[in-house]
Amino acid sequence: MKEIIISNLKEVHNQIENACKLSGRNPEDVQLLLATKTVSADKIRIAIEAGETLTGENKMQELRDKDPELKGLDIQRHFIGHLQTNKIKDVLKYVSCIQSLDRLNLAQELDRQLQKEGRNLDVFIQVNTSFEESKFGLSPDKVISFIHELKQYETLKIKGLMTIGLLDVEKEKMLPSLRLLREIRDEIYTEKIEQITDLKLSMGMSQDLKLAIAEGSNMVRIGTSVFGNRFLGKEIWDENITE
Repeated sequence: MKEIIISNLKEVHNQIENACKLSGRNPEDVQLLLATKTVSADKIRIAIEAGETLTGENKMQELRDKDPELKGLDIQRHFIGHLQTNKIKDVLKYVSCIQSLDRLNLAQELDRQLQKEGRNLDVFIQVNTSFEESKFGLSPDKVISFIHELKQYETLKIKGLMTIGLLDVEKEKMLPSLRLLREIRDEIYTEKIEQITDLKLSMGMSQDLKLAIAEGSNMVRIGTSVFGNRFLGKEIWDENITE
């Protein structure tokens, strides 16, 4: 198992480097986030001990259950799934960033809890760039107004935008949803919103990694290509899968 995971990691990093070269980008500008939904803590530990430092979980229960085995490792943990407001207090025990901020009441509750704890939190705004009803995320035309609304919550530090692009076997169908996130970021820059100067793009998974990097992704969320396919049949396309 260890040899397979380490070999897979090398292959993924090679894919990232090659995609960067093809698009004229610096590989250091693209981070690998290990999407660890349903992945056991011992497998995650293998990847961390091999040099990976960033993981993402979809569910609070998995954050909690894996925490004892991952404590003490040099690791950042992001939350990349849909976050219910009643889970905020528990999720904040484990993560340094939430990538799925997509509604004002969630921002309000995050701010309220963070003020209690006396700390700030990095956040990514999730955008539904594929326009699929089954997916969470803000409508693209609502992002700029949402950012203006978030200015009142000083505990939330906007670090980027996240999307789950359209997954399809044809790259021509996947490309527009990835390109749109970059275009939204560029539009935000033209607004010259105070303190918004370096937004990262979290997009690209095992299926669309190369396309996402070509469109400017700074963080690819990879699980299947490292840990193997943990899903069966049509579940590989489920909206809750963010890697």
